[in-house]
This record gives sequence, structure tokens and C-alpha cells, in this order.
Amino acid sequence: MKYFYYLLPLALYIILTGCTATKRTTTVNAGTMPKREFRGVWIQTVYQAEYKEMKPEKLKADFVRKLNYLKTCGINAVLFQVRPEADAFYRSELEPWSRFYTGVQGLAPDGNFDLMQFLVDECHKRSMEFHAWLNPYRAGSVRNMEFASSHIMHTYPSRFVRYDNLIYFDPGQPQNRKFICKVVADIVSRYDVDGIHMDDYFYPYPVAGFSFPDDKSFNRYGKEAGYTEATRSDWRRQNVNSLIKEMNSTIRSIKPWVRFGISPFGIYRNMKSTPDASGSFTNGLQCYDDLYTDVLLWAREGWIDYVIPQVYWEIGHSAADYANLVNWWNNHSEGRHLYIGQDVARTMKAGQLTSKMEYERMLPYISGNCFWPANEILRNNNGVSDSLKHHYHRYPALLPPYTHQYSQAPQKVTKLKADFSLDGVTISWDAKNDPENPAEARYFVIYAFPGKGKMDAENPANILALTNDNSYLVPYKQLAKTNNLRIVVTAVNRFHNESKGASVKIKL
Repeated sequence: MKYFYYLLPLALYIILTGCTATKRTTTVNAGTMPKREFRGVWIQTVYQAEYKEMKPEKLKADFVRKLNYLKTCGINAVLFQVRPEADAFYRSELEPWSRFYTGVQGLAPDGNFDLMQFLVDECHKRSMEFHAWLNPYRAGSVRNMEFASSHIMHTYPSRFVRYDNLIYFDPGQPQNRKFICKVVADIVSRYDVDGIHMDDYFYPYPVAGFSFPDDKSFNRYGKEAGYTEATRSDWRRQNVNSLIKEMNSTIRSIKPWVRFGISPFGIYRNMKSTPDASGSFTNGLQCYDDLYTDVLLWAREGWIDYVIPQVYWEIGHSAADYANLVNWWNNHSEGRHLYIGQDVARTMKAGQLTSKMEYERMLPYISGNCFWPANEILRNNNGVSDSLKHHYHRYPALLPPYTHQYSQAPQKVTKLKADFSLDGVTISWDAKNDPENPAEARYFVIYAFPGKGKMDAENPANILALTNDNSYLVPYKQLAKTNNLRIVVTAVNRFHNESKGASVKIKL
């Protein structure tokens, strides 16, 4: 593949530059709008019935409608669940088609319609990112044992365990890590995804009175590595650490610009559980102790690129106060991008959207949100989409730059010109934008400024549009109310580094 030739210099750059704290590139005060902000949504497929009831043409129309609507709400990243139960919403030779996609696991959609490929293309048309969301360990339900003949459980039944009516890959078996990394490698190598994403389901949520049944793998692999019964929790954490480290290496070896992100449970550790009192002022389940996920280690070691803690509670919650938690995460970003996972229904029911958005925008190491689930925005729960459209996301936002991966901007555009027609003014330009070179232009930002005065490119109110094309038609009604304009176009690469601008004057 052509992009192979860019791997070595990019890898060397990442090694030489090292890791630094990721801080907002611009200061944001309450009531102001940021130019850079991650604005994502989760689209869930597990236990959803809507997909299997639609043929490909209806699916296409439905997702075009959804993406168009989300775009008007300012959303710039879609996290779509492509692998809910060791199965696929895409063409795979490793795992069967998902039962949540076609109704029966292994049953292909009409024409082998590849929904993930369609969504990747449609997101990119709208200058939105697509992150492939995978559940690593969940493999099925005891209540639904009709596994397709191609499901890995038939081939290697000893690699799986049952817990709380679900079937899981045993995280203690190294072969399972290798298989999951193989699945990730398959996705990254064949699809133009912007990110690989995993949420909070690693070791399952504990059920009172029942221990996770990993005695066989612990006796074989844990004790062999020197762990004892007293340190089984450390062994479990190390199993997940190994998976994350190996997944990071897998992604980097194929496409180093693809980001790897985790959305952990919102409480890392309660203060009372930490001898050094480094935990949060909370009293709830802990991702470190109960789910065996040491997300701070992963960020600190550079194994992941972003963290989206699920801070789903309200401001003032007695056990897990939202303000307390976002402050804690802000102080523990560990040099990686930090966005906040928002529960839309709970936020809107409490009437706290304004308080949450304005509060976190004042914190220096938080640079965006991800909203759970997308359907709550699509149905405008308690006016949430209206608020996003007309206030909090009323101007477009570029994603924060991933400078820890690569910090150089692409070359500025050339041959910028404006052509008038009955429909408006067509702005066109040339740019060096080889799609297989992540350091070159990926999309473009079009600004409009008055002909005189300061050109403030940090104010998102001056952004006319984001586009993946080398031209853009500006309708006359979209132009500013002045007869003397300056249009500026910049190029942005896969790491979201922005070039200097080229400008052209327009007289109406």
C-alpha cells in the first residue's frame, strides 16, 4: 500500500516528539464558542431491533437522514458500534454478520451490503469522522445460543466463559488477545476509519455473590506468571493492559494516523479506595477495581489517543457529582485528549445542559463531548438538538489537533479563485491532498471576513463551511451583509493540523 512509505517518518516523529499534556488550543470562557471541539455521538447496535427490519435502500436513506440531522446539530464525529457480539456490521472473513443487523447471526444482508463502508463514506462526505466501536470480550447471550457456524465459539469453545447470562472471551487467555487484535487489524487495513473505539465493557460489571469464572486461565497463565490468589485482581488488570498495548501496536503498524480511544466508566477510583487519596470524591463502582481497567496507565504510556469517561450523572448527584468528576478527569488527562461522555436523557431531565456545557468549556484539558445515545438527539429529547443547533454548536468546530501523533500542518492551498454565477460564488483551489498520505490535506476550512479589519480565524463565527472537496459554492444569501469580502481557505490534515490561509477578495 502506498501509505507504507509514510509510516517510518511518522513513527520516528512520534518517538522523537514524545508526549505532552493536551490542552485546549484556545481559551474558552463561559458563553463563548470554541473553534476546536470534539462533538461526537454514540450509535448503538447491540440489542437494537431497527436495523434488521430495513433493507439496504431503506437503511441508506435512514442513515443519510440521521447524518444530515446530526450535522445540523454540529456533530463532527460518529462512534458506530460495528462489533457488538464477536460479529460484524461489515464484511468480515473472521466473524459472522451480526444478528442485530439482519435478524439471524451469519445471515448476509441483501447484496452483502456493507453498512460500515457506507457510513465511512457518508461521514467523510460531511467532514465528519467515523470511529469503529468494538466490544472486545462480549461474544453472545445464554438466552440466544444460535451462533452462526462461522462463529469462533464453535471452533474454540474452551476460550469462552459464561457470566450473568452472557458469554465472554476469557481475557486471561493470550489467544483471545491475538484474535481481537486480528479483528482490529482487519478493520484498520480495509476501511478508511478515523478511529478504533472501545467503551466500558472489558471484564463484565460484577454481580453480587458471583465471581468471574476464570479459574482455569488463572491457574494456567496467572500462577505461571507469579500471581497469587491475593493478586488475581492485578493479573486481570494486566490482561486488559496487554490487550490495549497490543491493539495500539497493531493500529500503529498499519495506519499510525488512526486514533485509538477508550470510554471508561466515569469513576476511576473512589478516594477512600486509594491510599494516597488520589481518587475522586465519589462513592460508586470503580473501573480500576471492579472492571480491571487502568485507563490512566494506558494514557500515560501512550497506548491510547483519547479518553471519554462516561460522566453520566447530574451536577449535585450525592454519590457521583458531575462537577466533581469532570474536575477530577481534567486533572488526570495524562497527556491525551479528554472528552466527556454525556447521558442526554439524564442531562435534559435535570435541565443541566447549559450548566454542564459552560462549566466544562472553562476547564483547560477538556476539549469536547460525546453524547449518549445519538437517538436522543435525533428525537430532540427536551429540545436538546435545538439547543445544540442554535447555541452550543451554532458554529462549526474543527476537531482538536492530535499533535502527539504529528504536529506539522499541510501545505497551504494554491490558485484560489472566485467565480460568479446565478447561484452564488464558487470558490475553488488546488491542494496537495493524496488520500493515502495523512500529513497532507484531508479537508478544507472556508472563512469569510469583512474586506477591512482584523481577520480572526480563531472565531468560529467566521467559518462558512468545512468541505472535503476542492471547491465550494457560496450562495449569495450565505455571504456576509457587505459588498466587500475576503474569503480565506485553509487545509487540514488527518491529524487536524491546520495550514496557513490563502485568500481572495470578493466584491458583490
